[in-house]
Amino acid sequence: MAKDISRRNFLKALGGGAVASSALLAACKDDKQTATVQREPEKGKMTYRVNPNNNDRVSLLGYGMMRLPDKNEGKDPSTGTGEMDIDQDMVNRQVDYAMEHGVNYFDTSPAYCQGKSERATGIALSRHKRSEYFIATKMSNFAPETWPREESIKMFENSLKELQVDYVDYLLLHSIGQGKDALGMFNSRYMDNGILDWLVEQKRKGRIRNLGFSYHGDVKIYDMLLKWHDEGRYHWDFVQIELNYLDWNYANEINERNTDAVYLYGELKKRGIPAVIMEPLLGGRLANVPDAIVAKMKQREPEQSVASWAFRFAGTPDGVLTVLSGMTYMEHLRDNLCTYSPLKPLTDEEQKFLMEIADDIYSLKTIPCNDCKYCMPCPYGIDIPGILTHYNRCIKEGNMPVIEQTSDEGQADKANRLVNSSTRNSSAESEYRRARRAFLIGYDRSVPRLRQASHCIGCGQCVDHCPQGIDIPKEMQRIDKFVETLKQDV
Repeated sequence: MAKDISRRNFLKALGGGAVASSALLAACKDDKQTATVQREPEKGKMTYRVNPNNNDRVSLLGYGMMRLPDKNEGKDPSTGTGEMDIDQDMVNRQVDYAMEHGVNYFDTSPAYCQGKSERATGIALSRHKRSEYFIATKMSNFAPETWPREESIKMFENSLKELQVDYVDYLLLHSIGQGKDALGMFNSRYMDNGILDWLVEQKRKGRIRNLGFSYHGDVKIYDMLLKWHDEGRYHWDFVQIELNYLDWNYANEINERNTDAVYLYGELKKRGIPAVIMEPLLGGRLANVPDAIVAKMKQREPEQSVASWAFRFAGTPDGVLTVLSGMTYMEHLRDNLCTYSPLKPLTDEEQKFLMEIADDIYSLKTIPCNDCKYCMPCPYGIDIPGILTHYNRCIKEGNMPVIEQTSDEGQADKANRLVNSSTRNSSAESEYRRARRAFLIGYDRSVPRLRQASHCIGCGQCVDHCPQGIDIPKEMQRIDKFVETLKQDV
């Protein structure tokens, strides 16, 4: 697969917006997003992009309603039920605050927040004039029982009901390209049942204003849908892709089932299809980078949060309509509003700097989990995101026990083979013991023992649901083996 836009040519692809400049941004305080200076974002300063299809004036910051505040957060000690109790008052306050500061694009799905996101979103937005916001939702008919035509139609009609609207501004075919048989899955969900044609008809009736799709997985499906667009078979008003400075060139190297953002963006740009950006922070991974990388960013821009670098990257390219952020906390919202009120586009030199940061992060070999929880619930109670997040956190914080590397081992084996105690000097031995203790204690604190990797039976039900294409059973087996080796190395 050829890459149409190289690193060097990135800024050329951004268009005139990359040349523009504005006053330096002061980042807002946010523990999650590593900011240092607290201030209120200014009202009336939001950057907007115009949808060329219908002249919608869309806020560059879009509100992703996927990680809404949960009253039950942290109240799941051992059973793993994890039933959400959305804090509607907080959702209302955050939506109000976002709209006061210019945000007008809200993205949800029947699948988000255990099926509760659309209702919470509808309650919050219905308190405002319908003309003041754009709402995006999805045809999230993943389960076979939703594939029959009448069931998929019922899903769409329920979305309108939950959202308390007569029409959807932006409707997406949700997460096309997933699964081992991506084409078969696509056909079952949208073609064999005639639902794609039905959605086109709903657009003609005005119940859908823009029709597009979100992409994860098999690039052949992505290319097929864009070919249909070229041929006039189906017209895509917008496409939602994963784009961030790590995935720009490394998505496929991290996981061969993923596609580099440089290609995804380039294919949309040359067709003039507006891009909606998801995962600008890779599920928070680019806001919680290792301390050494934080230091490099802070040395360059002490006033900016770590997260703001990623959001500036995602918002700079020409043709990006909006950048989605799942803002659970008010601090997230404030920081992102500061970044986009207004946007300070990346310079060529800053782009080069972020590519160096991407090289540094890639060299860590973390597991590409975005904590989206699409893999949950596990039928055997395994806390998959919790396990992967703990593993990555230990790498980030320097709490990964020192390993031995040999040239004939694969990366997965390298990441799990400990240095034999007889080969470690006293300093290395002390550091190893510290890291070993931190890893094991942190593991038990983060993940209840009945939900740890040792209980995975390898059924594989989670695999097709992972947007990042992680071989989850393989990772569970690898981490469990790693943990057992640590326990035995006394």
